[in-house]
Amino acid sequence: MLEEILNRTNEAYRLNGLGLIQKIPTPITPVDMNRQRQITLAYFEKKSTVDYIGTVQGIPVCFDAKECAVSTFPLQNIHEHQIRFMREFEAQQGIAFIILYYTAKDEMYYIPFREVDRIWRRMEAGGRKSFTYEEITKDYPIRRKGEYLCHYLEPLARDLSERQGTSGKTT
Repeated sequence: MLEEILNRTNEAYRLNGLGLIQKIPTPITPVDMNRQRQITLAYFEKKSTVDYIGTVQGIPVCFDAKECAVSTFPLQNIHEHQIRFMREFEAQQGIAFIILYYTAKDEMYYIPFREVDRIWRRMEAGGRKSFTYEEITKDYPIRRKGEYLCHYLEPLARDLSERQGTSGKTT
């Protein structure tokens, strides 16, 4: 469901001239296929980077989509190569973030990479290997129960403004 909502959102942004975001397919090598030519067994060719990449109103963006069924999100669901990619992306003046979908609550949140990185570094320093719903959901809700799209443009603009030390809204 998360990918479907994100794909609808990204298509709406494209149709309205607000952004061009594409889903990055995970490279796989099929091992076995059934008679309908559907892949029944495959392996990953290499580590993927993030789920989505593109530009929003001239700003390069990349993000990964994650789901969580409970109120504690284990950091093992984010891979080190993804953290490394998002750090490098931001070093090139892009904006990286995670969209986290709490399935039991049917809520989505925009998590700026600086927050993800702070929590990741906390883990590397021997701290918690997870974060809680309360820890990251207070600032950036992007979808509430039952909505058709997730609205990440406003938190993206806030994220950019905070990074630049200015205030502003998207158009």
